[in-house]
Amino acid sequence: MSQAHVTRRYRFCAAHRLHTDQLSPEENWAAFGKCNNPNGHGHNYVVLVTVKSGGEGQNIQDLDRLVNTSVVDRFDHRDLNCDPSFAELTTTGENIVKLIWEILEPQLPAGQLQKVGVIETRDNYFEYAGIQ
Repeated sequence: MSQAHVTRRYRFCAAHRLHTDQLSPEENWAAFGKCNNPNGHGHNYVVLVTVKSGGEGQNIQDLDRLVNTSVVDRFDHRDLNCDPSFAELTTTGENIVKLIWEILEPQLPAGQLQKVGVIETRDNYFEYAGIQ
């Protein structure tokens, strides 16, 4: 049976520093370059959330409300390194997209969330589709 999907786009601006205490200062610089700046740096993130389409507009309004309150309000104009979920994680795009999935997936009906994408820069796009 075929299934339609809908993808919604959301935006937030946030700062972060790519750094891990598991590496020396020299190793952090080698791994992350200028993104390891102690003062951090920022991005205008775009988040793409794809769900199974139920064919009803109210589903979109519910999704918008969920993503805005659970993701956008949480991260917009914040330092991602200060978020408790990143206490043990480096704020890489891979970890950000996976965290957004982990925030949204339990709040949606089982199997509805199909994938989450994060555009961090013109050249960096990260995508996560959970464990299939």
